[in-house]
Amino acid sequence: MKQKVREWLRRYLTAEILSLLATMAGAALALQLSGSRVTAALTGTWAGNVLYFGYLLLADALLARRVRQARGQDYTWRTFGQNLRALFVEFGVAELADSFLVRPALMYYLPLWLGNFSLGILLAKLLADVTFYVPAIISYELSKKRLRDFR
Repeated sequence: MKQKVREWLRRYLTAEILSLLATMAGAALALQLSGSRVTAALTGTWAGNVLYFGYLLLADALLARRVRQARGQDYTWRTFGQNLRALFVEFGVAELADSFLVRPALMYYLPLWLGNFSLGILLAKLLADVTFYVPAIISYELSKKRLRDFR
């Protein structure tokens, strides 16, 4: 199990850190510019998502490219499509609930309930991550052999 946890940390930790920074900055900037907590919640959610999935897609594409180059093959649009499909299978179910319901709701209500915007956004992100990672890790484990073979 330790080996699995290390694998998951290697896969997700950098993306999580980038996502946290984008979430906090996006939500704060949106609140400052719009004065709307709804806009801040949605902007924080989507800023974090863009950096999170952008980083993972880039990391997956670079890994697939290295694997294919080691075999004397090119990284093609078909391979890129395989990278996208693998991410969709890994995160699709978790992301739908997370981005359209759980995370924005938590990012809207927790700052209100706590009376502290930054603390509320941070806590909302961390709580939403728990509901996000359970199905995401299960999907990753079930799909990694079939969808991440870049021969």
